[in-house]
Amino acid sequence: MHAAVVTEFDKPPRWEEFAEPQPADGEVVVDVLAAALHPRVRSQANGSHYTSTDELPLIPGIDGVGRMPDGSLRYFLLPDTRFGSMAERVAIDPRRSLPVGDGQDPVAVAAAMNPGMSSWVALRRRAQLQPGQSVLVLGATGSAGQLAVQIAKHLGASRVVAAGRDADALATLPGLGADTVVSLAGDPADAAAAVGEAAADVDVVVDYLWGAPAQAVIPALLTRRPDRSKTLSWVEVGAIAGPDLTIASAMLRQADLRLMGSGQGSVTARGILEELVPLMAEVAAGTFTLDVDPRPMAEVESVWTEKPNARQRTVFTL
Repeated sequence: MHAAVVTEFDKPPRWEEFAEPQPADGEVVVDVLAAALHPRVRSQANGSHYTSTDELPLIPGIDGVGRMPDGSLRYFLLPDTRFGSMAERVAIDPRRSLPVGDGQDPVAVAAAMNPGMSSWVALRRRAQLQPGQSVLVLGATGSAGQLAVQIAKHLGASRVVAAGRDADALATLPGLGADTVVSLAGDPADAAAAVGEAAADVDVVVDYLWGAPAQAVIPALLTRRPDRSKTLSWVEVGAIAGPDLTIASAMLRQADLRLMGSGQGSVTARGILEELVPLMAEVAAGTFTLDVDPRPMAEVESVWTEKPNARQRTVFTL
């Protein structure tokens, strides 16, 4: 078969021949129809993700839609493995999969499930968002952030503040459920102050940026809270702007700030799989809007080197 193969962490995958998958007990081999290029997949392929074992060669891809031996379609989620979904065939554990209904677009499912899962799990399992609470999405102009705005509203948020740099994407967010939008472009201190003013009373932050933007926004927001004893659950989901930040100890003493992450390890595998079921139902119903860029998987090497469009989710197809 052919697959997107990584042989060096500093080079893109190449479409080349690779050994057929060998299913373990309980696994089945599926024909891959669609596999999305998530930021998580890029970090997997360059060896920077925290689950990386530095083993090569590897096939990137953590999920996708495949055709089962009986002809049915299923969305599947792979465990940490060197043999990912960007291949003509992959071995999956059916217990980590969900049926894709008749009439559902496999490309749309592959595009939406991973980025949707990031905020869905963060809000339901980590922050435990309650209907009527308010949410700030930091980094709302990327594809995952746009879904986070929609998902927060869908889960009952009374108010959603969306902050991001892309002006064109920012302008679309009110139509997706954002009550207030804040630009992060320009002077970082001014941008942080604007976020603090707009989101001073939120209950939950879903943070896709971390790094310098979060470091500036945390004090700007906390010092403006009308009631600093009101819990602020800050859920770090991504680190697009950098892996580290510094928080003054006073910030933790003068406000009820609860920092947490959402990802592999902070939520059990069973918990994540349980959340896939209601999320899939909403994706199937067309509840959420996402811009998708389908590309032939055979073009993986050239597509990989293109400048990513954060507002779109690229999906490789076969």
